[in-house]
Amino acid sequence: MGIPHFLAIPYPILGHMNPLLQFSQVLAKYGCKITFLSSDENYNRLKAASAGQGKLMESQIKLVSLPDGVDPQDDRSDQTKVILSTITTMRAKLPKLIQDINAVDSDNKVTCIIVTKNMGWALEVGHELGIKGALFWPASATSLASFNSMQRLIDEGIIDSENGLPRKQEIQLSSNLPMMEAAAMPWYCLDNSFFFQHMMQEMQNLNLGEWWLCNTTFDLEAGAFSTSPKLLPIGPLMMACDHNISSFLQEDRTCLEWLDLQPPQSVIYVSFGSMVSMKPNQFKELALGLDLLGKPFLWVVRTDNGKEVNNAYPDEFKGSQGKVVSWAPQKKILSHPALACFISHCGWNSTIEGVYNGVPFLCWPFCSDQLMNKAYICDVWKVGLGFDKAENGLISRGEIKKKVEQLLEDEEIKGRSLKLMEMVIKNKAEGDANLNKFINWAKE
Repeated sequence: MGIPHFLAIPYPILGHMNPLLQFSQVLAKYGCKITFLSSDENYNRLKAASAGQGKLMESQIKLVSLPDGVDPQDDRSDQTKVILSTITTMRAKLPKLIQDINAVDSDNKVTCIIVTKNMGWALEVGHELGIKGALFWPASATSLASFNSMQRLIDEGIIDSENGLPRKQEIQLSSNLPMMEAAAMPWYCLDNSFFFQHMMQEMQNLNLGEWWLCNTTFDLEAGAFSTSPKLLPIGPLMMACDHNISSFLQEDRTCLEWLDLQPPQSVIYVSFGSMVSMKPNQFKELALGLDLLGKPFLWVVRTDNGKEVNNAYPDEFKGSQGKVVSWAPQKKILSHPALACFISHCGWNSTIEGVYNGVPFLCWPFCSDQLMNKAYICDVWKVGLGFDKAENGLISRGEIKKKVEQLLEDEEIKGRSLKLMEMVIKNKAEGDANLNKFINWAKE
């Protein structure tokens, strides 16, 4: 019974790397050995990000890299290209890398491979080499249950076998999960038969993993756990890391001092994560909607290489009540007493961080699992409101003002948000017990 040695392999985007890196830090605190494999491109950024924070580089987590085959001039936001390139390029090189890792410390060979979504091929490689495997799923357990139900939904004639498009308006994944609009299924909004077919194959690979670890709690989405014995809630993984060295984007920490100057429960926090970009006319409505509110707001507008991802602010935008930053220390913001509510794209990391801090939501989902998370926030947990689009497909400045004001006046939603927070914090003990169970399994 030595210490387990995990080889962690995230899909090379921030929303997968950050959570898996945080989880690796948790495993390291439990005394496990971690080798963290990233793409060459991300390796250099990780090295740079961790240079200022020696914590990561303590003996427990070793960074290694392989090329992902995406050319520097290629568009990395083209997920189809990145998925295919990663599979062909990294897969061929992984067995040799594992051999090299094991040669360095033959008493501490790799005992288990942990992957995120789109990296299931690595579980196949591990399977061939006799190495245990597990999936770390950076989204909700319900979204994983939905991907795992695709074949059954096809067999029952509920979705199309080519592209996953629904033949019914509503889908219920199992008798104890809520009815959801078909459009909330995470493969649906990509409207992309490549992604659907890829996930059909991916689920076969992911089934080679013995455990499917989710950063969630049993009580948050109890119905999902009856769909597979592999699902193991190990969340909320909040407290585990005090610092998030894994954020490649430079955090603007001046917003914390600014928050300190604001009255309690007064600030509207707006952030759409690391992937989403907004169309210029929608960006304009959001800017003017925030102005109309006349309340303090903290708005994250990402810049890529110094350029605004979004378009120019409208001329009439004053922004005098607010603060705009290009990236922010979100966990600290969500736990700040000045915060009133969170306008969010409902990515799972943002969802669980908001819930953990008892913050009410205004839901603005774009794609993948975000629509499903919105259904939980608004319909199941009832801790937020959604926006309605106008006939032109935009969420208008008036709608933004109306819904924010409605939310801020709703004492019942605030009350439920605090109750949900208490429940999730209580669930932490169970998450920790499951984590111990997983680590002991990896030792065997």
